[in-house]
Amino acid sequence: MTCNAFTFQTLHPDTIMDALFAQGIRVDSGLTPLNSYENRVYQFQDEDRRRYVVKFYRPERWSVAQILEEHEFALDLQHDDVPVAAPLAFNHQTLLTHQDFYFAVFPSVGGRQFEADNLDQMEWVGRYLGRLHQTGSKKRFTHRPDIGVKEYLIEPRQLFETTTLIPASLKEAFLSAVDKLIDAVMEQWHSRFNLLRLHGDCHAGNILWRDGPMFVDLDDARNGPAVQDLWMLLHGDKAEQRMQLEMIVEAYEEFCEFNRAELGLIEPLRAMRQVYYLAWLIRRWDDPAFPKNFPWLRSEDYWRSQTSIFLDQVNVLQEPPLALTPMY
Repeated sequence: MTCNAFTFQTLHPDTIMDALFAQGIRVDSGLTPLNSYENRVYQFQDEDRRRYVVKFYRPERWSVAQILEEHEFALDLQHDDVPVAAPLAFNHQTLLTHQDFYFAVFPSVGGRQFEADNLDQMEWVGRYLGRLHQTGSKKRFTHRPDIGVKEYLIEPRQLFETTTLIPASLKEAFLSAVDKLIDAVMEQWHSRFNLLRLHGDCHAGNILWRDGPMFVDLDDARNGPAVQDLWMLLHGDKAEQRMQLEMIVEAYEEFCEFNRAELGLIEPLRAMRQVYYLAWLIRRWDDPAFPKNFPWLRSEDYWRSQTSIFLDQVNVLQEPPLALTPMY
């Protein structure tokens, strides 16, 4: 793939319309872009007033086998009555191609935003996460990677060393903070969990609400510990997070046992996500959408702030992990 393909420079509206027309879909409305920086995702309506979403995968990110595993997982979940947006098949194929781009078409499921402060909705989500993991535990991804320190910490650390986006005057202090964070994570990281297929990016923005939760965007699906799909739903102070966690776990365990040993991974996983996110921004900087939407990545204040955030997380990692009350 060329750099232009990698950055979607050749993905024009006419290209998208032609790709859909080749599958027998005539776009009757405009293509409305949805919030996605990694891929290009558009909502539209066909001539029969049916609403769809088309997702063009970023070239060079996932292999064909890895994308197909995402689709297989979504279809497995759909088969098990887990509410998830699953790709549609055209001539028995869910992964389609047009001009070197891979894409998939989904029904537009609609719905309103999941309310993270609504405890009734939180309980529903916990119940369906148990069902999601019940399906996810039946087999593992063989092509998609496992969540681990190499991809989320070690490789980003190597990238930070060479990037020119970090101001030279601040790089030493920033790298020192990264090293301290890596050391703190490694002290807490353990493997006392069962790997299973996960949503992988289960935050409130990837859950819609329509008489119950609807999970969307399995693009970050990986093998990993179950708690990865729980911790991003927690917010507020420790007491609030404990209450939320206990509600989620109680509902979750109606369908799937939760391993308490994974609670000690919540803050390491948070740290890994912080580091990985920064590396992701740097890796995507050649895409014109990123300098436009993340201009602060060039500012010294941003990198000072990130250094402080990492050092704060080091302190958090030295505190006792979040725990359930004894009745759990």
